Amino acid sequence: MKLLTITVPCYNSEAYMEKCINSLVIGGDDVEILIVNDGSSDRTQEIGERYEREYPGIVRLVNKENGGHGSAVNVGIREAKGMYLKIVDSDDWVKESAYLQILNTLRELVAKEQAVDMFVSNFVYEKVGEKRHKVMAYRHALPTNQVFTWDDVKHFNKGQYILMHSVIFKTDLLRECGLELPEHTFYVDNLYVFKPLPWVEKMYYLDVNFYRYFIGRADQSVNEKVMIGRVDQQIKVNKMMIDFFAMKDPKTLHKRLSSYMFNYLAIVTTVSNILLIRQNTKVSLKKKKELWNYVKEKDGYIYKKLRYSILGCSMNLPGAVGRKISVFGYKVCQKIFKFN
Repeated sequence: MKLLTITVPCYNSEAYMEKCINSLVIGGDDVEILIVNDGSSDRTQEIGERYEREYPGIVRLVNKENGGHGSAVNVGIREAKGMYLKIVDSDDWVKESAYLQILNTLRELVAKEQAVDMFVSNFVYEKVGEKRHKVMAYRHALPTNQVFTWDDVKHFNKGQYILMHSVIFKTDLLRECGLELPEHTFYVDNLYVFKPLPWVEKMYYLDVNFYRYFIGRADQSVNEKVMIGRVDQQIKVNKMMIDFFAMKDPKTLHKRLSSYMFNYLAIVTTVSNILLIRQNTKVSLKKKKELWNYVKEKDGYIYKKLRYSILGCSMNLPGAVGRKISVFGYKVCQKIFKFN
């Protein structure tokens, strides 16, 4: 068995996938790099075949019909031969020194029979036009250089959440929890870092800047204008998170895990609201109202906690003036947290 499978979902990625894969192949024989070609029409398959020839036993190409990012991740989970699984998007890359540190740490944990369910490291926003790059680190929330549980997790700051860029899961855990992401849907990374959490018991945090998250391309799914145009897919994912969280009996979840999951759900719901407000049409404002009604019908307790939280209240200020204030607050958060 390989130590780590790195799945690289690729769709028409010829312009940037080589930088990504070049940063990964240095992991050596302990690593499997799974290039998932999601029905590309450019040279993605050709490039993947070349890497497969040049790095036999390390790089493997899987060609499939187009199904979207979530579909490619699903294939990665099914095909992975590694004990652990990491998702690296084809326009991102990793830092060599941090990568090698992570591999060494995973080897040591396995050798000591201390294999963890979830491994966390930092990621860096590589934003176009920015000279200074924001680092998402977790040293104030998570113990460093030790195996820990939810008992040891502290408070996460606003805007500080464990995202796909920062997490490595045990492969068997992803299979055990039955994670299946929806096809032809963007923003499924929120589900990827949300649904497996109740199965996570042992964790490890290495305080290194590993993942380089490239943002700022006009056609990226996280570009604000693109997100507004795809708000229905954001709402779809949001509702799936609400459904999942509402199914969980709070008594069966660790108190700190439940709190973390609720706060993450609140952030995703806030993003859905602000996108609908930014769209600013009768239809979008109706969808906003329908989303809150959905939460209320699904679980009254979750609805009250979300709706009357600071974020919930800030997204529901009355009238056009209230919506302008909501947007202003959102723009301030953009500048502080450096997201798109």
